[in-house]
Parts: sequence; C-alpha cells; structure tokens
Amino acid sequence: MSTAPLPTEITLHKKSRTLELAYGSERFELTAEYLRVYSPSAEVRGHGIGNGVLQTGKKLVGIKELIPAGNYAIKIVFDDGHDSGLYTWDCLHDLAYEYDHYWAKYLNKLAEAGESRDGGMIARG
Repeated sequence: MSTAPLPTEITLHKKSRTLELAYGSERFELTAEYLRVYSPSAEVRGHGIGNGVLQTGKKLVGIKELIPAGNYAIKIVFDDGHDSGLYTWDCLHDLAYEYDHYWAKYLNKLAEAGESRDGGMIARG
C-alpha cells in the first residue's frame, strides 16, 4: 500500500517538457530529463543494488504520453522511446519532495564519470 499522498493534480506541459504535480497547495514541476534519469525501470535502476545505469544525453528528452496504471501509478512514455518504468505515487512523491538532493546527486555522478547531460564525454584538460 502507498504511504504517500496522491497528487491532487497532474499536468503535463509538453512545450516546457515538465510534469507538474500538486499536493494540496504545494506544486512541483519536474523536468522530463529528471524523470527520465530517475526512471524506476530495471533498464535504469538495474536488477540489483549498485547495478544502475547512468543516463546521459537526456537534457532535451520530452514526455509523449502519460498512461494510468491502475490506481497506484502512471507510466511515462518519453520521446526517446523509453517507456518501461511505472512511477508509483510513492515514487513521484519522493522525486518531487527530494528533487534538490536527487538532482545534485545525478550531476555529481555525471561529473565523476566525465559525462554530460548533452550526451558527450566532457573534455578534460
């Protein structure tokens, strides 16, 4: 059972490539890039602890479609073809409320790997 509150509104803004979630009076705009790199799919997270795959080159990814998955999640279809993760209400709530922490963690991982949000290796001098 979900312990997180359900969003009171979910709005897809295709032009700005964001998903807006409302929890009562609180609103969060999560970029498609952020949602894509933190996809709950096994393709991204891996099949075990520490087996995740760092996602690169997702800066311009967009969201094509949101598909309800029962009463517990939504499936996000990205324009790069990725569509295998189910974003449960718990997952979306966590991604919204912990955005600053997760985004900083992602940027640090990119830097450590010498990768970029644009998809190319960062030249090191």
